Amino acid sequence: MKFQYLLFFALIAIFTSCKQEEKARHYIKFNKIEELYQFLKWSPENRFPLISAHRGGPMPGFPENCIETFNNATTYNPVIVEFDIAYSKDSVMVIMHDDKLDRTSTGKGAIGNYTYEDLKAFNLKDDDGKETSFKIPTLDSVLSWSKGKVLLTIDLKKGVSYAKVIEKVKQYQVESNSIIITYTADQAKEVHQLAPDLMISASVQKKAELKRLNDLGIPNNRIVAFVGVSAPDKELYNFLHAKGITTILGTMGNIDKSAISSPARMVYYHLVNNGADILSGDNLPQASTELDKFRYNKKLSSAHVN
Repeated sequence: MKFQYLLFFALIAIFTSCKQEEKARHYIKFNKIEELYQFLKWSPENRFPLISAHRGGPMPGFPENCIETFNNATTYNPVIVEFDIAYSKDSVMVIMHDDKLDRTSTGKGAIGNYTYEDLKAFNLKDDDGKETSFKIPTLDSVLSWSKGKVLLTIDLKKGVSYAKVIEKVKQYQVESNSIIITYTADQAKEVHQLAPDLMISASVQKKAELKRLNDLGIPNNRIVAFVGVSAPDKELYNFLHAKGITTILGTMGNIDKSAISSPARMVYYHLVNNGADILSGDNLPQASTELDKFRYNKKLSSAHVN
């Protein structure tokens, strides 16, 4: 009888595990870079608002900057995955936001004090500090995993080489699902000179900032405009949209907090209705529900999203 009980519970565990594996995933796929250009070229008919999962969409049991977390994010919505690159001691590009390992892993001290082989010994922790079995990924592993699944917005920590990152993007042939994040016009110029075919996330919080980018030789059809972490006036959205430029609004911080405290206000729904095209934040489940509703109400769809 004891054996029968054990067998019963084992079967239940297997069934539950299989059901979890069957959870639907929402992927974004571009077969060539020209399809990405067309997708990101803003027009009322072409519009398909998206969520950019900040640091990959961490939540309980799923640490930030982790492939397992990126994969989990696709069960909520078709997503852009934003992640951070740092160097190990032996110059392996790994995925980590902080300079130190303490907050997000079982390691201690600066990430630059450890070779990649050393880093393999550490487990990642979620935002509540709970240890998981997940490991610090390399840029190679993320790029290899991403194709046909998500868009990427690639953020470089201080000292990481744009040239080296772009070399990897080309090696893994993920130009059609990659956007390189820049913070200054000079950085955007460097990326565009290194890889004129790549899309660039560039800060455009004023009209003059777009002119500066254009004057440096960066055309509008290679720019995704980051408009800040507070909603700009609709005039800026209209200005950028008239030039075919898709916008990113950062909701991490105050906007996410406001949305969580007052879900009935449908904060994310109204942000995209007002002109934001991509919402980059930390509140993936709620934002997913509201964007699903927005796209349904507006009858928005894309052949590139399943």
